[in-house]
Amino acid sequence: MPEVDQKPTIDIEAIAKKTPEETTFADLGVSKELCTACEKLNFKHPTEIQKESIPWALEGRDIIGLAQTGSGKTAAFALPIIQRLWDNPQAFFACIMAPTRELAYQIAETFEGLGSVIGVRCAVIVGGMDMMAQSIALSKRPHIIVCTPGRLQDHLENTKGFSLRTLKYLVMDEADRLLDMDFGPKIDQILKVLPRERNTFLFSATMTTKVAKLQRASLSKPVKVEVATKYSTVKTLLQYYLFFPLKHKDVYMVYLLNELAGNSTIIFTRTCNDTQKIAIMLRNLGFGAVPLHGQLAQSKRLGALNKFKSGSRTILVATDVASRGIDIPLVDVVINYDVPQSSKDYIHRVGRTARAGRSGKSITFVTQYDVELIQRIEKDLGRKLDAFPVEKDEVMMLQERVGEAQRIATLELKERGGARGSKRGAKPDDDDDDDLEEKTGGQHNNKKFKQKRRH
Repeated sequence: MPEVDQKPTIDIEAIAKKTPEETTFADLGVSKELCTACEKLNFKHPTEIQKESIPWALEGRDIIGLAQTGSGKTAAFALPIIQRLWDNPQAFFACIMAPTRELAYQIAETFEGLGSVIGVRCAVIVGGMDMMAQSIALSKRPHIIVCTPGRLQDHLENTKGFSLRTLKYLVMDEADRLLDMDFGPKIDQILKVLPRERNTFLFSATMTTKVAKLQRASLSKPVKVEVATKYSTVKTLLQYYLFFPLKHKDVYMVYLLNELAGNSTIIFTRTCNDTQKIAIMLRNLGFGAVPLHGQLAQSKRLGALNKFKSGSRTILVATDVASRGIDIPLVDVVINYDVPQSSKDYIHRVGRTARAGRSGKSITFVTQYDVELIQRIEKDLGRKLDAFPVEKDEVMMLQERVGEAQRIATLELKERGGARGSKRGAKPDDDDDDDLEEKTGGQHNNKKFKQKRRH
């Protein structure tokens, strides 16, 4: 392990004066090998949060990072950790806690991609997966553990021989969401068994009172890095609303998907049942839609995400399980089928598009019952949403066909037993894709549907 005085000297004040575009990863003190890894992953310049936090992290400071979604937070903590691991390879070097299983898998992918030059080994420890298989993965002594707090606590209590006594780095990603999901007591228990001599990074979109309390309990003389205001969306995002009577919601959605055909689209809904029903209805109409919600088995949730990421399905219908942290690089459109309950939720949903400097659009459905909610969101954003232009006569031409698809979806969901079960006793998840496409004609059916719409 190099002596302390061998660490690269980083002129933090000089870096702060530069824009991200004028800065390289090498300027931040990132090693030559990791700079090469960044190039391979197409990380050309550091983002604002990376520029502000990496030099301090490499200097050995604790970090509080506040940044909007899609700002590159994962690499902001992964690069310093991998560089220090390079200096001093050891098992259980770092533990990253995330609020959702999908985000945990995504963080592990980033670590393995950036750390491939030194063979970084990660174990993902989340709920919904086999405890024994995870215990075996831990027995192989990985460098990095990426986890949800509940399952990590299970292993700390029940997996023989496993401890984090030698841990050097703890990261709490999406800390506000971790605490909103009532992981607070679990995190408190975990903190009690971790070594005090460690570095801690806390990343969050917002600084809530709960996050501030967690900061005081777990960080030592931290550097606060803030690159976003409490309520903000990126400049490259076009934000629209569509106002119509509640009874026509599905008809407007189908019209919109036809108008935006070819775009990668996430539709956010409020409930698991709505997510499942809309996915079935859209597939009956020939759209390539997959559902993602908390009542699906973990393997099916990852399967749905992979189908959407690969482009084999162009529409992801999801609850807020997909609204935080998940990086799907090329999402063109976000549709809020239901108005989010808070401005924070709105920001995280629409943050799935227009990421890393790209453009994108969001369209929020507003019915007669949602006016107060959307006005509150506009007030917090400090701007009015624009009306999305539609031809109402064309929309209503679709009513009969959409009504038929709604009836089929309702019947099919009843046969399967709702969002939780099916007539075969299995979850009504993505395994039904192929059967459904055979029955409906899949994408070919969409061509017939569009021809019918034109006439």
